[in-house]
Amino acid sequence: MTNNGTSGGGVLVAFVLGAAVGAAVALLYAPSTGDETRRKIMEKAKEGRDRAEAAAREGRDFLNRQRDSIKEVVDRGRDAFEQARKESL
Repeated sequence: MTNNGTSGGGVLVAFVLGAAVGAAVALLYAPSTGDETRRKIMEKAKEGRDRAEAAAREGRDFLNRQRDSIKEVVDRGRDAFEQARKESL
């Protein structure tokens, strides 16, 4: 299975943005007063911002975990290489 250059984070951002745009369009076409519509848009924007911040936080946590795992593997590989080099001398 190929990735075709897309990342999970990019898909998540696109989904969140699509949901926000869809919600905004639905609010604009809903029969309500201007004040009520503006209030709803502000609430939805805050919810979207909160979700985006949570997704960004989760993404940073994931990247930090992956970075730590990769560093550990590289360190083990370096140690194994050094050990093999010493044994061959």
